[in-house]
Amino acid sequence: MLADRIEGKWIDAFARTFALCRVQPEEPVAILSETQSRALNVALAELALLRLGCRPFHLVVPTPPQTAPVPVRSTGASRSLRGHPAVLAALRASSFVVDLTVEGLLHAPELPAILDGGARVLMISNEHPEALERLVPDPALEPKVRAAVRRCREAKSMRVTSAAGTDLAIDMTGATTVGVWGYCDRPRTVAHWPGGVVVSFPRAHTVHGRLVLDRGDVNLTFKRYLESRVVLTLEDDHVVAIEGEGADAELMRRYFAAWGEREAYAVSHVGFGMNPRARYEALTMYDRRDTNGTEIRAFAGNFLFSTGANEFAGRYTEGHFDIPVRNCTITLDGEPVVIEGTLVEALQ
Repeated sequence: MLADRIEGKWIDAFARTFALCRVQPEEPVAILSETQSRALNVALAELALLRLGCRPFHLVVPTPPQTAPVPVRSTGASRSLRGHPAVLAALRASSFVVDLTVEGLLHAPELPAILDGGARVLMISNEHPEALERLVPDPALEPKVRAAVRRCREAKSMRVTSAAGTDLAIDMTGATTVGVWGYCDRPRTVAHWPGGVVVSFPRAHTVHGRLVLDRGDVNLTFKRYLESRVVLTLEDDHVVAIEGEGADAELMRRYFAAWGEREAYAVSHVGFGMNPRARYEALTMYDRRDTNGTEIRAFAGNFLFSTGANEFAGRYTEGHFDIPVRNCTITLDGEPVVIEGTLVEALQ
């Protein structure tokens, strides 16, 4: 367990990241948190903003009741705002919002209204600040992520293969692609820290094939490295079969089934990690309460496969898996962007 105390080096890390977001002296900044937010990160955000001469203020909302049939630790869609009119008015009036809610606003229904007010929103993942310190955004990553986003947006197809047996086909026509490099410096933009990932949200009826999760791949919903193979068969965007022996396959079957809805089996997004400083093995170094696993989503060359909500395909659910898969080859219209788990040179 890491000590939860304020360290000067962590204030430095927050201040450097906020400076990349172009916060200005005297700028009013909203610090959004909830009662179950990581208190240490809330305090570090305030101290860093004060160091930069900003005028921060706090918006703290109660963590909502648990309504899911199973434990939920990572959906990327905070329910804490619940449309609260006064909170939304304050966020819309803020030019910069530091999002420290437990789940984050990335897919929250209130986010478009907040952005429409002109805010730039930095979602700080629910990590221990030791991880955030190691992964302060590097501006050199931004042009590479932008280049990857362009390639995805121009592509008509994505194919993912591996020696383990993966063969997944994604029709990219009409897909929505976003890239995150760890900071946001323009109005009406959102980013998350740590960053370094490109994800595409395919339209309905566009994903088919077989995804093999090999030993050592990561199920981030369970914060667990797989110890046995799991094979997912996908038809018409949905997982229709989960093959495998042992705890890994059984846990997935039970978690999928617990939601009692077809949408939980659907594809949310596909993409790949691009951060050369994010470490695959980092999950071994933290107690589960000390990490949200965003670093593992971003390690360079992983194929990031997610199930659950995809508003661009008209599917909504709280059931969610984030699964970074190693050693895959990813092609866009036949041109590789990742070869056997390594980014092509132009994107490194």
